[in-house]
Amino acid sequence: MLAVLLSMAQTGSAAATDISADGVAPGRPPLLDRAIEDRILALDPLHISAAEVRDVLKRAPAPRIIGIQGSFPLITMEPFAQFLIAMGYPEERLRDPRDGSMSRNSFSDSEQLAGEMAWYYESDGMMPMLIGHSQGGMLAIKVLYEFNGSFHHAIPVWNPLTGQPEPRTTIVDPLTGVERPVVGLKVPYVAALATGKLPRFLLGQWTMMGKLRAIPDTVEEFTGFSIEWDMIAGTPPGSEEYHADGSAQVRNIELPATTSHIRMPRTRYLTRNPATRAWIDNYDPSVPLPPLPEGPDVDSANIVHAADIWYSVKKHWCIEAQQLIRARRAAAKQGGAQ
Repeated sequence: MLAVLLSMAQTGSAAATDISADGVAPGRPPLLDRAIEDRILALDPLHISAAEVRDVLKRAPAPRIIGIQGSFPLITMEPFAQFLIAMGYPEERLRDPRDGSMSRNSFSDSEQLAGEMAWYYESDGMMPMLIGHSQGGMLAIKVLYEFNGSFHHAIPVWNPLTGQPEPRTTIVDPLTGVERPVVGLKVPYVAALATGKLPRFLLGQWTMMGKLRAIPDTVEEFTGFSIEWDMIAGTPPGSEEYHADGSAQVRNIELPATTSHIRMPRTRYLTRNPATRAWIDNYDPSVPLPPLPEGPDVDSANIVHAADIWYSVKKHWCIEAQQLIRARRAAAKQGGAQ
């Protein structure tokens, strides 16, 4: 046990030995200078300024973010990934290490995606986050049900570099050094954008009809964004809201009817205008929503869900990095005491 913990303290994982095509290991967050670690640990996850992202958080290891596009293939999650990059998130943590893409097909297999996330967690020491648009939100929620064992009693670890499952259904937890099953893992943050029941009915996705609005306790924080009178998602006023089916923190945000279902991922432009960028940087969901920025050169479409997701991404980036640093320090201290 101690040897495993010491290995994690030095490399961030004892399991990830595969190398991608460009020769770079996808995980193994590097050791940081202790002074930098102290600055990261001093951050308040609920109040992270743009300067703290630039000067402190960008030096921290970051969880992988998997963006899942809707069923219409011409609208991907790449523009939203570019928004996150422009706001300060590491590009490498948004790209698929196998093909470099920043948007996953929403017709992907949920069991495979859950197995990949377990592999990333073991490799990186941080569980990935999921952001899904339209049908992509359904897939993200389905992964949560994979983790709580609703569809399979055991899930194989799936290597994202080879695209193949590994002959095991357990991982070595990178924070404790204890072997544990994939089933039961918990995702830090999931966001679903304009995900409705009507398309599930039309596409015959029966297994998710009764589960789509009930969020299991395999996620810490879930935010569901809906558009009033969204004819594509089928969400008229009074539609069922997301609710926790366990311990998850679940939030519902209703966006104006003028929000375009199709164009929701297109948020990169918001970072180029000083007014919209400042509004996003100062966004805090714990206070009343301030007036949206206005002006002849200001387009505030998509700003609310973009700002809210960026706030949550910053928060969980900070929490996951702090958790990893503390685990490494605990392992190093235990090793020094022997």
